[in-house]
Amino acid sequence: MRPSHCEVIVFAKAPEPGYAKTRLIPALGENGAAALAERLLRHTLASAYAAEIGPVELCCTPDTGHPAFQACAREFKATLSRQCDGDLGQRMATAACRALARAGSVLIIGTDCPALEPTQLNAAARILNAGNDAVLVPATDGGYVLLGLRRLDAHLFSAIRWSTDTVMTETRKRLTALGWRWAELPALPDVDEPADLQHVPIALLSAAPNSRTDEE
Repeated sequence: MRPSHCEVIVFAKAPEPGYAKTRLIPALGENGAAALAERLLRHTLASAYAAEIGPVELCCTPDTGHPAFQACAREFKATLSRQCDGDLGQRMATAACRALARAGSVLIIGTDCPALEPTQLNAAARILNAGNDAVLVPATDGGYVLLGLRRLDAHLFSAIRWSTDTVMTETRKRLTALGWRWAELPALPDVDEPADLQHVPIALLSAAPNSRTDEE
């Protein structure tokens, strides 16, 4: 059974050298890190559309004007939006509120987890469709790579220490405190540090330079 209408919001930084995937620069160089960021972006959008669970929105920073975002809008028929100001929690809450005004549920994902495939997106949408208030896919580093919602509460996003290994633990505490019905899917690795490159499929990694010679 295919889940009912569920929007997918993909959060992404412009794949600009020196701006995207900066923690990978020691391994890939600025151009290599940006090239990988763009390929991860395209891979994520392809997975979101292949899941066929609902419209896909690409929520961009610093704005929607980067050529890669414009190309994705054309190729994947993605709706482009600009991330609002504020920390990650504020930006996710604003995007989720916008989506839930249009759809019964929403999945919010980033572009750092190439292992997040249509299978998991469909499973998450089905969990929400079954009446759960939230669903998460934890990251193996202590964060999460997917947050799905059927309802919204600002407490879920406020005063979280983002990009730390306590994000998932704190989110679980808050979901419990809210009294929501929620579920988790198996944890997946995301790609932030050079050691995480082992989790990138060869087809994506081989297209990105693996040294700093591209900048010399």
